Amino acid sequence: MNEQTQRRLFLGGALVAVAISLGVIASGSIGEELIYYWDPSQLSEAGDKAIGADVRLAGVVVEGSKAWDEETQTLRFDVSDTVSTVSVVSKGNPPQMFREGIGVVVEGTMTEGGVFESQRLMVKHSNEYRAPEEGVASQDLYETVEEM
Repeated sequence: MNEQTQRRLFLGGALVAVAISLGVIASGSIGEELIYYWDPSQLSEAGDKAIGADVRLAGVVVEGSKAWDEETQTLRFDVSDTVSTVSVVSKGNPPQMFREGIGVVVEGTMTEGGVFESQRLMVKHSNEYRAPEEGVASQDLYETVEEM
């Protein structure tokens, strides 16, 4: 073997080793960072597999289910996809646009008690901006909010 062939073999071997190393690193940690995006029906179907898993739960806040506890700064509400309903508990103040009948995405985990504990609450809304017309109440502007 001449010197040029040896260099090519060494370079090819080094590239293969780097590619394999990167593949092992990427595949080993990617599973830990995944957050599944489920609706209430999928969460209910998952059963015990959903307990403790990091999940983004998407649905609509059920009318009449919102309960705010001022003392503990805890918000309780139900999220539904018209087939299944999941009870959610969220700590801290909700987003300003949060209300019943609006689409939400809550990030958290399902407990053994059947309650979804949220670490993050996001409101789904339209990105369409309309300037308020003269004589229109500010509450009427919420009509552009998307409901799933």
